[in-house]
Amino acid sequence: MTTAENYRRFAENEAAGRSAAYETLARAVASDPDVLEFLSTLPADKRQPNLLFAAAGHMLRTGPDADTLRELATSQAEGLRATMLARRTQTNEPGRCATLLPALAALDGPLALIEVGASAGLCLQVDRYSYDYGHTRLTGRDPQAPTLRCRADGPYPELRMPEVTWAAGIDLNPLDPSDPEDRSWLECLVWPGQTARRERLVSALATAQRHPVPVHEGDLLEALPDLVAQAPREARVVVFHSAVLAYVTPRVRADFAELTRELGVVWIANEAPGVVADVGTPRFETSPFVLTVDGAPTAFTHPHGDWIHWR
Repeated sequence: MTTAENYRRFAENEAAGRSAAYETLARAVASDPDVLEFLSTLPADKRQPNLLFAAAGHMLRTGPDADTLRELATSQAEGLRATMLARRTQTNEPGRCATLLPALAALDGPLALIEVGASAGLCLQVDRYSYDYGHTRLTGRDPQAPTLRCRADGPYPELRMPEVTWAAGIDLNPLDPSDPEDRSWLECLVWPGQTARRERLVSALATAQRHPVPVHEGDLLEALPDLVAQAPREARVVVFHSAVLAYVTPRVRADFAELTRELGVVWIANEAPGVVADVGTPRFETSPFVLTVDGAPTAFTHPHGDWIHWR
């Protein structure tokens, strides 16, 4: 697939109906020889629309349009290239905690949480957020933290706040919620028009600043054993991740699954279908994730935590 075809596919299959601004921008890039020429100077894995649009927004401090993006790609190409090479699409969506919480609630505590691909560690604040599932509301440990709203249906377990006594994360490039540049980058990864998501992110970043949780730099296979060894012995260790394993090879995924078994931890994954478990998707929603516990499918979830359908 050419770069132009990839941007057309993004406009039609991902941005359409979700972000009019990104749909328009992606179509413009697909037919803009100047921007396509700029993208050709980058490694293939650095040409994706989300990275380009976020990098442009990060530099401009506002969302780009077709003209400003072309201006960046021509007159400020080196700066844009440097930003795209240095940054990753490390979307840190706290709303996913609402879909992770039911799986955590089913475990006896106390729990020690380790998130792989933690970015700024916002999902490690799971017990500090409050939750509104419509029929059930839960109050977190931080009254200033955001309330995450999620529609839950199906034969889900009893919803309760998990007892978390220790938490840490692993990431190839940890982000610091107290760093203005890192905060700006995470905000730029929220698509234009998604105001509620942006507000939730800003509130979650403030929560993480009030309650710092360490996120260690490292590879998921190499760093995990040492971090598991640091967890309190009296705690049940839970290793979890969301939208992470899709970015590694099938061989690494298999090695990671085997590692979790060797370490004797509870493994909770929230990934696209086929990444951990290849199961059918519910007809009433599109583009769901599959929530698995120790490799077994337990629920379908919305990628940003809007709903969970327990199987």
